[in-house]
Amino acid sequence: MNKEAVKSNYKVKPGDFIQIMLETPPRENEVLAEDIPLNIVYEDDQVVVIDKEPGMVVHPGHGNYRGTLVNALKFHFDNLPSISDQMERPGLVHRIDKDTSGLLVIAKTEIAMTSLAEQFANHTTDRLYNALVWGVLAENEGTIIGNIGRHERNRMQMAVY
Repeated sequence: MNKEAVKSNYKVKPGDFIQIMLETPPRENEVLAEDIPLNIVYEDDQVVVIDKEPGMVVHPGHGNYRGTLVNALKFHFDNLPSISDQMERPGLVHRIDKDTSGLLVIAKTEIAMTSLAEQFANHTTDRLYNALVWGVLAENEGTIIGNIGRHERNRMQMAVY
C-alpha cells in the first residue's frame, strides 16, 4: 500500500496506491479445440442448438480449462463469432450451469450473435426450466422470485436472494 507493505487489517483510504504482486503469472486465455461429441438438435446457417448434458462446463474457467462446451465448439465449427474480445467464447450468448442439462442456442454468424445477445439482454426470449425435487414441499407449485447469486458461505454454490 502506497509502495510499502501493510498489515492485513489496514483500511484502504481514498487516494491510496494499491499494488499486488502475484505469485504466478495469470493463465493464458487460449482455448484449445477438443474432439468432444455434441448433441445437435437443430442447425441452420445462422444458429445451432445443442442439448448439453449435465456435468459439462459451458466455458473455460477456474479449474475447468479443458472438456468444456467451448472446447467442443471450437473443434466442430470454424470461425464462430465471440461477444467478448477478452475471453474466447465462440457463439455463446447464454449459458447454463455445469450440472444442468438443456438446450443452448449458439450463434454461427455476427448477425445472429448480435440479435440473440440483444434478445437475452432484453429478456424477450422465453426459457422454461424443469426441476426434480425431493422431500415434502409445502405447495404443489409455485414461483421462485429473486436474483440468483453466489452462496454467502459456499462460493461454489448458488442461492436465491
